Amino acid sequence: MNALIDPRKFQNPLLTAKGEKRASVFFKDLTTLWFNSGSLCNIECANCYIKSSPTADHFVYLTPEDMAPYLDEIDELGYGQIEIAFTGGEPYLNPHMIRLSEMALERGHDLLILTNAMKPMMRPRVQKALLDLHARYPDKMTLRVSLDHFSQDGHDQERGNGSFAIALKGMKWLTEHAFKLNIAGRSMFSESEKAARIGYGTLIENEGWDIDANDPAITILFPEMDEDVDVPEITNACWGILDVHPDSMMCSSSRMIVKRKGEEKPAVLACTLLWDDPQFETGKTLKESLGPVKLNHPHCSKFCVLGGASCSA
Repeated sequence: MNALIDPRKFQNPLLTAKGEKRASVFFKDLTTLWFNSGSLCNIECANCYIKSSPTADHFVYLTPEDMAPYLDEIDELGYGQIEIAFTGGEPYLNPHMIRLSEMALERGHDLLILTNAMKPMMRPRVQKALLDLHARYPDKMTLRVSLDHFSQDGHDQERGNGSFAIALKGMKWLTEHAFKLNIAGRSMFSESEKAARIGYGTLIENEGWDIDANDPAITILFPEMDEDVDVPEITNACWGILDVHPDSMMCSSSRMIVKRKGEEKPAVLACTLLWDDPQFETGKTLKESLGPVKLNHPHCSKFCVLGGASCSA
């Protein structure tokens, strides 16, 4: 059994508990800009990364007026066409979601939407609007569906009884209409990554989905993030020891926009996962947010540096 994390760790943004210089990730280039659509979700997962639920309101619904300045900034800073990604909560609960998607596509960006493919996405008006976007912007949209496991029991353990069947119904509709699909799974439910990919591969074949189970950018298996489990702090020396380059960390090339309850304007976060730690809030504009990120959190170690995971493709 893992020991609880050493309370001396991850306290000083500059130094580790051993007094070594903490690693930083310098911003390289913006390839993905995430927008959190809001923290409300139609379900409550047992281990939600961002504590979404049917009553969660720490992030309010993002509006077109909130999003537009950041799209303008992308142009002003010269980043060109990038990936615009939406997460939540469940994005299709946000009443502005179709317009927000359209705004990204109108600018020529690729669009990635994380969804559970359940009832919010399957409402007739949402289906109609998705089909319209798909027809106008073919090959520019990807929907990444959360399937925590390739079995009903495993998935429903995380998301509630019946969730697996409802998600498969949504994926069937998306497949019938030739939407580009990814899968987001969790590594905790399988003995090994190889076993997980075999399981997902069988499910994909049985359901007739056009998804590659062996491509880690298409079938993405996220490590679990438990802040109470001991993980090493990352120093500058670790890059060479681990043969990992800091430019491969997602905070070198992505940011996330959120609008907190009670705040007038959105904020820019360095990470899609560290949403409740003030040290990872980097400003109100993209320009303000492009400084180095100190890897002063257990998730930096376990999820990104050691786990090799990324929310972007």
